[in-house]
Amino acid sequence: MLSDEVVGQLAARLDEAERIREPLEHFTKSYPDMTIADAYAIQRRWVEMKLSRGARQIGRKIGLTSRAMQKGAGINEPDYGVLLDYMSYETGAVLAWEKFLAPRVEVELCFVLNQQLRGPGVSLFDVLSATSWVIPAIEVVDTRFHRFDPLTQSPRRIQDTIADNAANGAVVVGGRPVRVDECDLRRVGAVLYRNEVVEDTGVSAAVMDHPARGVAWLANAIASHGEMLEPGELILAGSFTTSIPVSQGDVVFGDYGELGTISCRFS
Repeated sequence: MLSDEVVGQLAARLDEAERIREPLEHFTKSYPDMTIADAYAIQRRWVEMKLSRGARQIGRKIGLTSRAMQKGAGINEPDYGVLLDYMSYETGAVLAWEKFLAPRVEVELCFVLNQQLRGPGVSLFDVLSATSWVIPAIEVVDTRFHRFDPLTQSPRRIQDTIADNAANGAVVVGGRPVRVDECDLRRVGAVLYRNEVVEDTGVSAAVMDHPARGVAWLANAIASHGEMLEPGELILAGSFTTSIPVSQGDVVFGDYGELGTISCRFS
């Protein structure tokens, strides 16, 4: 386990990297024995820094929900991070390119809660009962690390991603909000466009067979830290497409069928 002093130092390095837009060397290169618990400790410390400066927590995100992504990361469960108010945008937004280092986009469903969810023991049905609306979302994932080690070209490890607030960048919401019983949430499909070209398609069952299962997993995972999901929070349930890299000037468009569309531009 990393000492509290080292956890604080690494959180401060992430904070500085985000501020000056300079990617870091992977923490696991200097601390190869860093654990998942260490990584979440760094994430919590970094989020605390942001909250102390006036940022407001508005929800959470779940990542690595598909088996293929988990196998690639060498883990057997998702990861999670915290959504803050400055990360939130509505459809049609122009996202300032200089706010990101290496952004990628994914399509997701976002659960808007009306009740507290406190684990352990939260089920899919508990999540459905506690949800006011489900809305389409485009998540912008980003990283404060080099995607590959400049010398070895090896990818960052999952501990790096978790420490990096689960690669949180931004979230764009829009489309048509639905109640949980208005459609089959397992069968929501999406087509992800970049500059009018179809980059990927997916269906929401790719998220743990039902996107609400991801929310239940999250409520149970954070319970060990005495935390819970609160009413009004936005919970990004996990991507059901691959992450698509974007460049300055790109226009991203997500078509969610009966749930409507979302767009944003990087400028």
